Amino acid sequence: MANPHLEYHLQLLHHLRTILAALGEAEQVPEESHALFLERFDELLTLLPQDPLQSQYLGQDLICQVIQRYPQIAHLVPRDLLWFFAGDCLHFMPDEELELYQQLEEQHYEAEQKGEAFDWAMEKQARIEAITRNQA
Repeated sequence: MANPHLEYHLQLLHHLRTILAALGEAEQVPEESHALFLERFDELLTLLPQDPLQSQYLGQDLICQVIQRYPQIAHLVPRDLLWFFAGDCLHFMPDEELELYQQLEEQHYEAEQKGEAFDWAMEKQARIEAITRNQA
């Protein structure tokens, strides 16, 4: 059983997979290369729960490829996936966003050390709302 943090990111990947499949069904991308890309994406979905560390590079590569191959949906790639896979994915995030995710990561680590639960999505939303209030 994957931990809640990994489960959350797997859900985001499944959502992105649905978007990618819809692109193919709408015939907005070359069929053959898209089918091969989806196969690799499915491989990531299978491997990630089994071996998160070994899957990290495949995830980085695929998320970066989504943005580069399918610019029409780049804005739909969950930002959490960019942070989760890190590496080259971080080049697609502005400094302010990197700072937000770094703070979340530190908060997650602290909660883990204390044996406390940490809801990544909820904490992220709370931080974004606080930033929005401070800017208003």
